[in-house]
Amino acid sequence: MLKFDFSIQTRDGQKIESIVIAGRDQEDAERKLRQMYRHCHVLRCGIKGDGRQGQSTSVEEILSLISK
Repeated sequence: MLKFDFSIQTRDGQKIESIVIAGRDQEDAERKLRQMYRHCHVLRCGIKGDGRQGQSTSVEEILSLISK
């Protein structure tokens, strides 16, 4: 699951800079965001991550970690 970093403006005009929400895609994360902040305006949306998305681990790497 990806993590999305949103900056929004609430319906009252307050700006919130960093809200991190996990979702399958941006549409799913935005749906979850709108459940918490109804009638908000999305100012920015970016994918947050450490670059390890989609990286698989081999059996040898797992066994070497267990044996240590």
